Amino acid sequence: MTAATTATSVRAARQPVLARPLTSYYLILGSAALLTVIGLVMVLSASSVTAYARTGSSFYYFYRQGIGVLLGVPAMMVAIRLPVRIYRWLGYPLLVVSLALLALVPVIGSSAYGATRWIDLGLIQIQPSEPAKLALALWGADLLCRKDRLLGRWRHLLVPLLPMVAVLAGLVMIQPDMGTTLVLLAITLGLLWIVGAPARLFGVLSAAVGAVVATLIAAEPYRLRRFAHFWDPWSDSLGAGYQASQGLMTLASGGWWGLGLGASRQKWSYLPNQYTDYIFAIIGEELGLIGTLAVLTLFGVLGFAGIRTARRNRDPFCRLAAGAITCWLLAQALVNMGAVVGLLPITGIPLPLVSYGGSALVPSMFAVGALAAFARCEPGAAAALAARGPSALTRLRLRRVGRRPSQRPGRRRTVETRWLGERRLRRSSGRRR
Repeated sequence: MTAATTATSVRAARQPVLARPLTSYYLILGSAALLTVIGLVMVLSASSVTAYARTGSSFYYFYRQGIGVLLGVPAMMVAIRLPVRIYRWLGYPLLVVSLALLALVPVIGSSAYGATRWIDLGLIQIQPSEPAKLALALWGADLLCRKDRLLGRWRHLLVPLLPMVAVLAGLVMIQPDMGTTLVLLAITLGLLWIVGAPARLFGVLSAAVGAVVATLIAAEPYRLRRFAHFWDPWSDSLGAGYQASQGLMTLASGGWWGLGLGASRQKWSYLPNQYTDYIFAIIGEELGLIGTLAVLTLFGVLGFAGIRTARRNRDPFCRLAAGAITCWLLAQALVNMGAVVGLLPITGIPLPLVSYGGSALVPSMFAVGALAAFARCEPGAAAALAARGPSALTRLRLRRVGRRPSQRPGRRRTVETRWLGERRLRRSSGRRR
């Protein structure tokens, strides 16, 4: 290492952990990786009985979730390496594709549990509302970033952001999917909060959202029954309140330490959707209160790192996009866990990175990669990454090549090239001695 690189490494090592420039980066990737691993294990445990009954193999849903992880990891790695200008461009085509797919869902979509939310492509099913969340976060961040000097006026602050959100929410509610609609509204409110919208605007929007939600609940009898039994699911524990009451029984039977991994009793056809919307209840039954607190802590760490990335970034787009993605993941997690523990009505929304479903897992992992990419744009993060020297994979590649990589005349030497040259210089100096 050069003297400057060594000095940078020493200064970084002396800093408190939370003050280091790469703290957000490592917290995002670490918490997301742990949640994904927990999700794989719990999908295997929670779905084994249902998978065997339906397909003859207890590993069916586990294999499909594993394929989702195998697709999501490369997507996340690509997202980490993408420059900011690509993200600013990506939101527009992704939004157009999401709108087109959402418009096709009522026409060619497949139905399940009384909702039409998926497009069947044969080998896989895609849920267009999942990439729509990422599209709104990226597109909305770039839109508000471009209108920075005009945001003092409500007209420029709300148009065309709110009309586009209304179109997305309308297409999602046709399916119907109130949980995703709430997440889209959370992303929008997060963008407006970060950009500095006045408090009275939030009051007006909150009143409007409350009125719309109340209208939607009253418009559909099944939503009205769910909302009515949300307050007292035991009043009809074998009817409209069955899933809510079974979820509470599942959580309560776990106690402090749980029944043990794989020992769930409720997954034997007692708890509906036990490996999708209600996987958090199975975690509580098998791993106990300690397991649920561990999952809650990991989401808290992910949220803290996302908010830290948004606060520390100097790039306006990175700040807005990081905040929007964090609002998306946290709002979806809170809505899911809140429904399981009885604090919110059941909305049928998966737990990010944990619940079964590749169409939700891959966009979520890409969003985590984008969040990590924005964390790499924090002040001092690029220098800290350069000070680490080449990665193990790069060192292995250079060792196999066995020679110094060729350079074009006048081209700056990379960190890997400097590292290899300095290593050979030290070796030659030792031989001369």
